[in-house]
Formats: sequence, structure tokens, C-alpha cells
Amino acid sequence: MAATVTPITHQHFKEASKFYNSPACLSISEPYILCSHQALHVAMTIDKAYIRGSMAAILSVLQHSSCPHNIAFHFLISATANASLLRATISSSFPYLYFRLYPFDHSSVAPLISTSIRSALDCPLNYARIYLASLLPSCIHRVLYLDSDLILVDDIAELAAIQLGDNSVLAATEYCSANFVSYFTPTFWSNPCLSLTFANRKACYFNTGVMVMDLDRWREGDYTRKIEEWMEIQKRMRIYELGSLPPFLLVFAGNIVPVDHRWNQHGLGGDNFDGLCRDLHPGPVSVLHWSGKGKPWARLDAKTPCILDALWASYDLLDTSFAFDS
Repeated sequence: MAATVTPITHQHFKEASKFYNSPACLSISEPYILCSHQALHVAMTIDKAYIRGSMAAILSVLQHSSCPHNIAFHFLISATANASLLRATISSSFPYLYFRLYPFDHSSVAPLISTSIRSALDCPLNYARIYLASLLPSCIHRVLYLDSDLILVDDIAELAAIQLGDNSVLAATEYCSANFVSYFTPTFWSNPCLSLTFANRKACYFNTGVMVMDLDRWREGDYTRKIEEWMEIQKRMRIYELGSLPPFLLVFAGNIVPVDHRWNQHGLGGDNFDGLCRDLHPGPVSVLHWSGKGKPWARLDAKTPCILDALWASYDLLDTSFAFDS
């Protein structure tokens, strides 16, 4: 039986302004950007529910980049999505953008996904970041992964240039003041064979919505398989409640390069239940991230925006003058 094609969107978006490289930027011709070490590679997922957020995120990256023409975007989409429509949607708003689409066949990960505290976290595409090293061409050695519910207000090159040292696979914002124990169930902590995984590790919560990833080290360490092994354990005995984050913590917590908190001011979407308004954390801001249940586009449409949603709205490319399909 042929796979059902899922319409990606009936939304229509305005064309963004064209952005230009500063004189100091290296010149990378388009045929070579895909495998260029000088290019900045950004990976994101795009689907029907989040495409409006994705378009705003892309615009924010380009608008604040000193070398926007040196950025290659790698979009992970569901294998059942209408790739032609999605490609046309992106191209119409960003005619000069270099990007590729990567269909993600979720048949292997779907059986490993356990229900979590919020249904949106159970979407197979939410787990696609685990498979970046195999989905992207092997010539791409390093990538910056971004969630779709964020905007950048600083030059992405500064974040992408973070050094991973001799052994680390990824860099992300770490929050050691968070209650790390709460990310796993009593079943996990009461089983020494499981809880000892954090022995000799200063394990802290980190957010996976903004990550600098060394794909060569990921491939060499077979980290996709290591995450899948924890997901298999989760299917047998429930050891966590929160989607794709806990397997990342189990494999990497305590062994990442910490990134300054300004690069992921997360939690602006509230918690996973009510999605109430939240303020920024103290300190400077380079990335505003609406992780949590409340998304700015939904709150704006419902005419119940939070104060910070107005910042997101300035990057919203939705063409509200278009007559929407019913």
C-alpha cells in the first residue's frame, strides 16, 4: 500500500528581505556549500504544526547573521509530507536560501516511542535529531541543531564557533540548579543497575533545542544506538516521562560542553501542562526559545499573547491578507 501523503501546510507566507554577506565573509560558491568546512550548517525539523515557527526562526537567523549566504539549512521532514509543497513554501519566502530536505522515515523509531506528558512530544519527528548523523551527508562534520519555536537576536556564527574540546560530542546550555532527579521516575532511581549510569558524572539538565553537534564523533561513538538502547529500556520499564529529552540526558549529561545561557533562554512557552507566560531568565539574551506548551503564534492567534510574544511576532512571515483554505 502506498504511503499516505500528509499536506504540510495551507498557510501562506510573505517573501523575506534579501540579506547580504559583509565584506569580511569568505566567498563560498553554491555548488560547494553543502560539503564546505567554511559553511555554517543548521539543521531543523519542519512539519505542519510548526512551520510558522520554523519560518520565523529561519528569518531571525538570516537577519542577524554577518554571513547569511554562507549558511546551509538542512530540514528534516516526515517521509509522508508533501516535499514539493514544502520546498515551494520555503523557496517563495527565501528565494536565495541554500537548503535541502531530508525525509525522515520514522518506522524504526516509532516502536520505541513511549507516551509522554504532552502529546506533541510523542511526534516521531521530535526524535529526528537523534538520527542527524545518518540523515545528513557524511561530508558534514559539524551542525547546529535548532528547534522551530525560537528566534535568534545575535549572530549565529558566534554560537556555531563554540569549541567542543578533545572528546565532547555536543555543546548545549546546562542548568545545574534544576532538579535533575525529577527527570526520571522512582523506578529508575531505585534500580542501581540503571541509576549508576550517572556515577562519576556531574550530571545536569540541558536543553536539546539548541545544540552544537560533532557528527563525526557521533558516528564514531554510535550514539544513535546508545540512545535507542535507553528507549528500549523505557518500553520495558517506565524510567522517564518527558519525550526525547531523557535519553539524551542518560547518554550525555555531565559530558557536554556548557554554553552560555544567553544562547537558549528557554521555557518561554511555560510548562508542559498550562503553557502560561514566563519572563526571561536574568542576563543577556541571544536566543529566545518558546519551549513548553504555549507557542507564540497560537497565543497571538487566540488574542491572548504574552509580553515576549511580541518579539516573536516581528519575525512572523505569515501572510494574513491571504484568504485561508477552510
